[in-house]
Amino acid sequence: MVPFPLPKPPAARPQAPWRWMKTLGLAALAALALAPPAQAFCGFYVGKADSRLFNQASQVILARDGNRTVISMANDYDGPLDEFALVVPVPVVLGRDQVHVGEAATFARIDAWSAPRLAEYHDPSPCDQARREMLSAPRLARAAAPAAEAQDARAALGVTVQERYTVGEYDIVILSATQSDGLQTWLSSNGYRLPPNAAQALAPYIRQGMKFFVAKVNLPAQARSGQTRLRPLQFAYESRRFMLPLRLGMLNANGPQDLIVYALTRHGRVEASNYRTVKLPANLALPVGVRAEFGRFYQALFERQAAREGHRVVFTEHFWNMAWCDPCAADPLSPQELRAAGVFWLDGPGQDDRASPQRRLRAPSPVTGAAPVMLTRLHVRYTAETFPEDLMLTETSDQENFQTRYVLRNAYEGPMNCPEAAAYRQELQERRESEARQLTELTGWPLAPSRRQAGLAEDGGSAGHRSAWWRKLWP
Repeated sequence: MVPFPLPKPPAARPQAPWRWMKTLGLAALAALALAPPAQAFCGFYVGKADSRLFNQASQVILARDGNRTVISMANDYDGPLDEFALVVPVPVVLGRDQVHVGEAATFARIDAWSAPRLAEYHDPSPCDQARREMLSAPRLARAAAPAAEAQDARAALGVTVQERYTVGEYDIVILSATQSDGLQTWLSSNGYRLPPNAAQALAPYIRQGMKFFVAKVNLPAQARSGQTRLRPLQFAYESRRFMLPLRLGMLNANGPQDLIVYALTRHGRVEASNYRTVKLPANLALPVGVRAEFGRFYQALFERQAAREGHRVVFTEHFWNMAWCDPCAADPLSPQELRAAGVFWLDGPGQDDRASPQRRLRAPSPVTGAAPVMLTRLHVRYTAETFPEDLMLTETSDQENFQTRYVLRNAYEGPMNCPEAAAYRQELQERRESEARQLTELTGWPLAPSRRQAGLAEDGGSAGHRSAWWRKLWP
């Protein structure tokens, strides 16, 4: 969602102390403004790369089952509260009981659980034959989201106020419109400063018959709440449309934008239906030196992959049943935390399954056992040119676990008095060289520093040992 500031007198202050919020791209018009599945990884988790690595990345939680959807949008707006507003296209008119104010902690938990991660292993002694065979097993080889005008004026503009209410610290209006110029005029006349070409951006949503969710901060309610940051907005509805309106969030975009979608479903992996969905390189072995800068490594990897694809694809960063993980970057979410994220199908026995998702979201009941919840974490880096359409999504039948996991394998450093020791040392040298080249391929970093991180000299010899003399003769 892209908030646009409300007008101020010319001398009120220097321009734009606020930070544009891109929650859904959707940011929503944001408006306007105011790893192989069958094998356990069994790694020791040592680090993660969460959404904070990506500057002001928009985050959206999307719980979907059948035609029922709950969307949660994190607000990263940082500025005067009287200048915040949000406009999001929605497929239906949302009643008061379909809108809820959530907690930022929900996003932090789901981000931590699904974040790209680093796992660490230690080589066993090469003199232990049984463990040596396990070391060379295939599974380790793969280690690698105003005041109203008079009724007659709204009618002349083709704008209808469908609903008006307050939820928590937000004053909300639900609008429908028949013409984009009229909607732009109505918003402008009610205190919303629109960016250039707003009417053009609004037009496709009006043609599709979508409504517009408009939220502003109720300052007295915000003061009473004691909250220092705006809390996420959640809304529940039923519609065949499974999509996120990215396009409106590009009105104020300055360069590529990042969007992270946490899609919660009952059965299978979520992917884009109108763009290619690609899994990031994962389950690869890296030099042990990456441990100290895993965040920098993952930023470089993602930027390189996004650039290679021309910012035209949707990347899968994680897909897993939320009842467990291996290795875990955080504890699995509890049933209560899943409901807070919008998962409305965790009702206990005796609940009416036909109840609307918004009612179930507000009145959870205890559950036990494994959670029938699949999480797909999608990461999109996009521009107005590379993503000419909104993001259309679909739930597939794929249940193959996947996580962007990277592996460190520490060498055995104990005594090795056996015939296999020499072969292990040779294998270790070759493995370190392979890990260094893997790091360079994934990130684009020079090979020499990658070799240093792998414990090798820049020419490929073992760090701390004299390089073989012929390496200098024939580099």
